[in-house]
Amino acid sequence: MPESETNPTFSKSTGLPRKRFYRARAHSNPLSDSHFPVPVSPRHVDYSAHFPELFPSSDQVDGNSQRIQFADVGCGFGGLLISLATLFPETLMVGMELRDKVTEYVKERILALRVTNPGQYRNVSVVRTNSMKYIPNYFEKGQLSKMFFLFPDPHFKEKNHRRRVISPHLLDEYAYVLQVGGIIYTITDVEELGEWMKACLEQHPMFEPLTDQELEADPVVKLLSTATEEGQKVARNGGQTFTAVYRRIAGSSS
Repeated sequence: MPESETNPTFSKSTGLPRKRFYRARAHSNPLSDSHFPVPVSPRHVDYSAHFPELFPSSDQVDGNSQRIQFADVGCGFGGLLISLATLFPETLMVGMELRDKVTEYVKERILALRVTNPGQYRNVSVVRTNSMKYIPNYFEKGQLSKMFFLFPDPHFKEKNHRRRVISPHLLDEYAYVLQVGGIIYTITDVEELGEWMKACLEQHPMFEPLTDQELEADPVVKLLSTATEEGQKVARNGGQTFTAVYRRIAGSSS
């Protein structure tokens, strides 16, 4: 019997989990210590739990962690991940979310989509973690080809700017896990934050902006403002968004 027939947290019409049962605070303190397991290194992540069709047992995972290529940092309710899963069906990707209820929603959403769409969504999963602290615990040097930072917490007060997920220090870590040619995608509806993220990327020696022609040709760019709950809300309200899309370039530490 389908989960939706017996579990009220699932919609009977779509078979997907209902967001209202998984609502949490809009943001969490990224500098606080939360209680969740953290892998010692990328090789200690048990991907058999995330991609059971690809890694039926944990014994088959060792040496394959580098197959993960996309990371959606602060993935929220997983809208971008779900869109990317079918746009890049052969690419493994993970969402990284700090809020426990939201992470559980994305997990249940992916599992439900796998049931209702056999053979699809097997390439996407989610982990509950603090990406500002533990990115190197999940990804090897030069492993990722894309990283996403969609509508992050603006942390308006100047004293809280250290909590922003895009900063000069954190860009060093992102440059480490991104392969040369890999791309960072950012978007926000807060102009000041948009300027901050663009300035951080512009001033970092290991990133360069994509050209207008490259942005126009990249199908992912169009998803930044349409695939997520936040982006859809901004569009409904007639709001403006600010994007910054930059490429990892070779540097002295590459």
